[in-house]
Amino acid sequence: MKHIITTEFILYVIDQQKSTDFYTKLFRINPDLNVPGMTEFKLSENCKLGLMPNKGIAKILSDKTPHPDQGNGIPRCELYFYVDNIELEFHNAMKIGAKLISPIEDRDWGDSVCYFTDLDGHIIAFAQRI
Repeated sequence: MKHIITTEFILYVIDQQKSTDFYTKLFRINPDLNVPGMTEFKLSENCKLGLMPNKGIAKILSDKTPHPDQGNGIPRCELYFYVDNIELEFHNAMKIGAKLISPIEDRDWGDSVCYFTDLDGHIIAFAQRI
């Protein structure tokens, strides 16, 4: 039984507008939702990427966890995107100023992958099957 209907990954960001601009250029699509406190990009039929300001999630988390600002720039997750044209995605990411971590390389798990970081240090990988 499949009980998960759709998936949304939400990244906590320092500056919602700057991150929205970055991901608009990275994905080459406009967000489906862009209001104070949340931006969402529909990446596929059942998957969205959200951007929420650190200060917004801090209100929800209260004193139950450390403030998100304390973890900025520390890799805590990876967005791994399978794409049709890895060269196109690599060059686009370089053009928009994503920080290159690793160029396109064949990896031992059977994918050709390149790695970048966004403005907040979140890891972004573009991959194609070898």
